[in-house]
Amino acid sequence: MNELIFRGKDLFRPSWSNLPPLLLVLVLQIVFGAVKLGAWPTFWMVLATLAFLVPAFVLSWRSWSRVGADGVTVCWGLGRGRTYPWHEVRWVDVRETKANGSTSYAARVFLTDGRRRSLPGLQTSRIYPAADFQVNFHRVVAWWEYSTQPTQRIRPDKQFRDRITPTVAGVLIAVAIVAVSLPIFLLRQS
Repeated sequence: MNELIFRGKDLFRPSWSNLPPLLLVLVLQIVFGAVKLGAWPTFWMVLATLAFLVPAFVLSWRSWSRVGADGVTVCWGLGRGRTYPWHEVRWVDVRETKANGSTSYAARVFLTDGRRRSLPGLQTSRIYPAADFQVNFHRVVAWWEYSTQPTQRIRPDKQFRDRITPTVAGVLIAVAIVAVSLPIFLLRQS
C-alpha cells in the first residue's frame, strides 16, 4: 500500500469567501476604535487581532499527518511531528462535531494509553469541504487493519467528554457562571 499524506495546506486553502469576514472585523475595529479609543489603542487592537490570527493560520497551514508502514505521524505545524506505531493504535474512527447549524468531521486514532489524536488534514466541514474525506478515511482504516491483528482492535468505551456537545458545554458553563456570580452579587448588595 502507498503511504498516505494529508496536509493542512491542501485543505485550508485561503479563499476569497473567507476574506470578507476578516476584513469586516478589521474595518469595524478601525472605525469604532478610532471613534471611541483613538489612534494608538486602535492600532494595538488591530495588531493584537492580526498577531492572533496570523500564527493560527500558519500553524493550520503547516499541519499534516502521514499514515504508512511505521504507523501514524501527526504534526500540528511545529517540528517534525510525532509517530505512533501501529501497535499503539487501538481504534480509528471519525469524530462528528455539530455546532452553529453545521457539522464537521475529523478522523482520529485512539491510542493504547487512552489518548486520542485527530489527524490534521483529514477533516471536512462546510467551511472547508473535502470531497474525498470518506475515501481517505477508509484508506486509513485499510492501513490500520493491514498493520494490526484483530485482537488489537478494541473499540474504546464512551467517555464523559464524548457525551458533551458544544451546546451542552455552553449551557453548563453558563449555569456555572451564574452559580458563582449570583451569590457574589447578592453578598455585595447586603
